[in-house]
Amino acid sequence: MAAFGYTRAMRQSQLFTKTRKEAPKDEVSKNAELLIRGGFIYKEMAGVYAFLPLGLRVLNKIIEIIREEMNAVGGQELSLTALQEKELWEKTDRWSDEKVDAWFKTKLKNETELGLGFTHEEPLTRLMKEYVSSYRDLPFSAYQFQTKFRNEARAKSGLMRTREFIMKDLYSFSKDKAEHDMVYEKIKQAYINIFNRLGIGGSTYVTFASGGVFSEFSHEFQTLSEAGEDIVYVDEDKRIAVNKEVYTDEVLESLGLNKSNLKERKAVETGNIFTLGTRFSEALGLTYKNEHGETTPVFMGSYGIGPARSMGTIVELYSDEAGIMWPRSVAPFRAHLLTLGEDENIKTLGDEVYKTLEAEGVEVLYDDREARAGEKFADADLIGIPTRVIIGSKTLESKMLEVKDRATGEVEHKTLAHLLQELKNG
Repeated sequence: MAAFGYTRAMRQSQLFTKTRKEAPKDEVSKNAELLIRGGFIYKEMAGVYAFLPLGLRVLNKIIEIIREEMNAVGGQELSLTALQEKELWEKTDRWSDEKVDAWFKTKLKNETELGLGFTHEEPLTRLMKEYVSSYRDLPFSAYQFQTKFRNEARAKSGLMRTREFIMKDLYSFSKDKAEHDMVYEKIKQAYINIFNRLGIGGSTYVTFASGGVFSEFSHEFQTLSEAGEDIVYVDEDKRIAVNKEVYTDEVLESLGLNKSNLKERKAVETGNIFTLGTRFSEALGLTYKNEHGETTPVFMGSYGIGPARSMGTIVELYSDEAGIMWPRSVAPFRAHLLTLGEDENIKTLGDEVYKTLEAEGVEVLYDDREARAGEKFADADLIGIPTRVIIGSKTLESKMLEVKDRATGEVEHKTLAHLLQELKNG
């Protein structure tokens, strides 16, 4: 996968971030501890994190996977504003703190009250009034990656629950429920594809949850993890689950689930999809003329994924006592090249291997620092790049590179040509 404008290769001696032996004492979640210690993120304040070079590479790879799958189902990317007008949200009765307690609100110099968007159904619905007038304009979907603000009473769990975060939110616009249902199923499958590509598909279940004021049910994508805040009942054979919030005997029966097969598990909500119906289109006047010339409200859906929350979930699932074990699809680099010892011949060979990998388009982090072997190994374990390539005195003798898989610990000895073939093929 492309490096999104970043250099494909980097010398670790030039990386301004440094690893840390300990995370801030107020961090208790594994994902935040490891990401801070590894130099992926920086904690600005409770629930607010900056993404450092390594972390931004991971985040952008997650975003690109999501983007590719949204484009594959016809999504059109745009970018809406974070600043929101009070009057717009009053039309849908979602401005007052009594109805929505997650608002961050501010004022202009002239005392005009504004909000910082926590979702974007209202502004996008209003925008679409400029472009939708006929049944010929439907269906279509629009999405964005945009910073959201939510005034969480208690930000916790690292990247899982934050006050400022990037959200991918897609909104579908259809003529009626039948057309919407077809769009909905395509996007549901796209979400399954996303989680598979992120490496967490095996632990992620399509989950029946409350549809709130929009519909009887919505679908969540719950990833099983002890770090999760939700409780779900899982049918591992059918690959579906039910959120404890909506669980009743009647709901299992209606979904064709055997109560004896269900297992209670903790999970992280990594995505959700809603049928909105005409709730926003009616309130804000988004209508079209049907084939008979009748004015009809547009039928809508809403679909969200938090890339940073997905990143935190990946760390919770793919880590050990030594550090992170990134899946290849989202790792900051494909290979981590280490030179050991003070021998100038080792350093020369390391430089040659680095330049070869770079020239062949392999994303590689080269640990060329003047540091002890133990320090380099510990940092490599913590950072968690999938393939570690070691050049030491034995390499000079055998002409073979020591190659270690971070996840399995398996060690093999390979020629540079063999290594290149492996790295370029996946």
